[in-house]
Amino acid sequence: MSRTLAILKPDCVRRNLVGEVTARIQKANFKIIGLKMVRLTKETAGEFYAVHKERPFYNDLVKFMTSGACVPMVLEKENAFEEFRKFIGATDPKEAVPGTIRRDFAESKQENIVHGSDSPENAEREIGFFFSEQELVELR
Repeated sequence: MSRTLAILKPDCVRRNLVGEVTARIQKANFKIIGLKMVRLTKETAGEFYAVHKERPFYNDLVKFMTSGACVPMVLEKENAFEEFRKFIGATDPKEAVPGTIRRDFAESKQENIVHGSDSPENAEREIGFFFSEQELVELR
């Protein structure tokens, strides 16, 4: 089993899609071992997305991620990060495969419903950003 981080973004929360997206995650056999609702500040969003600091979309990303509540969750499954990336689809919902979360729910490339870690190393770092080990519940 491996772990990945998912974040249901402010557009997901604002549009009352948290339950529907979470249900689809569980139906895809991901185990949710950590979940909370948070409101990122400019500082915490900036720290989380620091890898993108030099990219042209960074400021808009921070502004969007601080625009409302979001729901980070830790998911467990074999090949979790690869499987979750396939499950959510391409960043741009127009390019995402039908049946993926972003294709079915996202309204734009920026407001694309969900974040998923892009590597096992980033998954580990991102999980640690939001969760302590004590907050993760092993489901065996």
